[in-house]
Amino acid sequence: MELKERIINAGYKAVEELIKVAEEVIIVGDENDLSADKLKNAAATKKLAIEEAFTILSRIESEKELMDGQSKQKEPAIKGFAEGRSK
Repeated sequence: MELKERIINAGYKAVEELIKVAEEVIIVGDENDLSADKLKNAAATKKLAIEEAFTILSRIESEKELMDGQSKQKEPAIKGFAEGRSK
């Protein structure tokens, strides 16, 4: 479980870095005459960063659900004598 938790934390860090890429300004200063190719590549990079961030977050959520489900199954139900025999 500890390895999965470390992977999940690394995933969150990766998402933070992808957010930084998505937030970067395309046009800086006096660059009014950027070529269409540069704008297209910048937009594609931002789109890919956003899509990857959502993919990572989705996978993190599904892994956390699996971990929560496994931890719930491993915890034995504490029952007294009467509760155990009531069925």
